[in-house]
Amino acid sequence: MKRFSWSVGDFLVYRKSKVSKNPGPRAKNVSPSARGDSYGYTVDKYWIVKDVLPEGSLLVKTMRGKELTLPSDDPALRKPYIWERWFLRKRFRLLSESLQQRTEPA
Repeated sequence: MKRFSWSVGDFLVYRKSKVSKNPGPRAKNVSPSARGDSYGYTVDKYWIVKDVLPEGSLLVKTMRGKELTLPSDDPALRKPYIWERWFLRKRFRLLSESLQQRTEPA
């Protein structure tokens, strides 16, 4: 089942699950492990679609320049809310500029 229609240049939010002893300030849904040694939590990652692959996967670019392939129907993927686009506009602008710099011919 397709949740969203993606195209090149679309911003996306990926909710990544993590485990550590010290969750960071952006951690959400924090819960202690069974033994209390660490915490499980999620962090929202803000990425941009670099390419939509023929099999329906997405080639995405992270804030640090890494490229990842994700299934387009991954339940952890969503489009950013309007308030996220507003409050995080500098972050999205940097993502957009980095994508344009990499795709322009030299």
